[in-house]
Amino acid sequence: MKKVTLFFMLMITFITYAQKKTNGTVYIDHPAITVVEDMTKAFVSGDSTKVASYLADDFKSYNGVGTAVKQEGRDKTSFVKSVSGWFNALDYYSIAPSKGAYPDAIEYKKDNDKDVVWVQTWEDLKGMHKTTGVKVNMPMHRLYVVNKDNKIQTLISYNNESIFDEIGSSFVKRTNGKIYNHHDNINTVRKLNYAYENSDLETTMSYYSDDATFYDINSEYGKSNTKAEIKPMWQKFLDDYEIVSIEMIGYPDYLEYEMGEGREVLSWWNYHLIRKSDKKEISVPFHFSDSFDADGKIVSEMIYYSQTLLSAK
Repeated sequence: MKKVTLFFMLMITFITYAQKKTNGTVYIDHPAITVVEDMTKAFVSGDSTKVASYLADDFKSYNGVGTAVKQEGRDKTSFVKSVSGWFNALDYYSIAPSKGAYPDAIEYKKDNDKDVVWVQTWEDLKGMHKTTGVKVNMPMHRLYVVNKDNKIQTLISYNNESIFDEIGSSFVKRTNGKIYNHHDNINTVRKLNYAYENSDLETTMSYYSDDATFYDINSEYGKSNTKAEIKPMWQKFLDDYEIVSIEMIGYPDYLEYEMGEGREVLSWWNYHLIRKSDKKEISVPFHFSDSFDADGKIVSEMIYYSQTLLSAK
């Protein structure tokens, strides 16, 4: 039995290794990599003549994430014309290898009778669109075919094109909902602030949904508190400070967005306080950004204020 088991294990090992087969060589240094890197540098510098010198006459570029069933591709003339378009469109323009990445050159054995080399790169495209101010910062994967004359014959680009949609949309003016200066959600924000002014914490908390999240500009970015966590924190504020009055500055705005169906009340307040520990009178401006659900409950709140003013001696 042991002999049979051992034989079976040896056969599995043999089959596993027998299934592996090389199909060429991968290079970390190669003339094809050099020509790709030099072409990229010329592209970013806006030197269309130099870019053209690295391309084969039958060059074609393709969009790797395009939805067309059969792409015709962009020929050499069209691609070279795009050099100045990119250069003139972006400030702070750069294409550089992604952190930790480097290009590979692959010489395949199978079906490679024309002796081409495939070069693959992982890069970050960065810049700021000059007209719209849209920031471009996206990873980009590119596949190049370099022929035996060391000319780039094919380029296939894979990248997120949503940034270009944003650039295109930013050329025109468009609305995104309505702004109200009177609304039930504005009334809610007023009521909760004046309930807090009167130390009625239970009523204050009743205007928030059970799963509401609370953010503080003085906390670490992205850190939030739950309703259960924020309630004792607000109680401590009432214990440490006497609220003389809460004064509304200007008037709140209620923004009802079309995109994402967002509902946001922006409000500005001046908290007039007496710090109980030393009887110091303090006035601190507060800004609240409150997100509402369809039922009129606050589901998220961001508070902006100066902690320095609260703790000033």
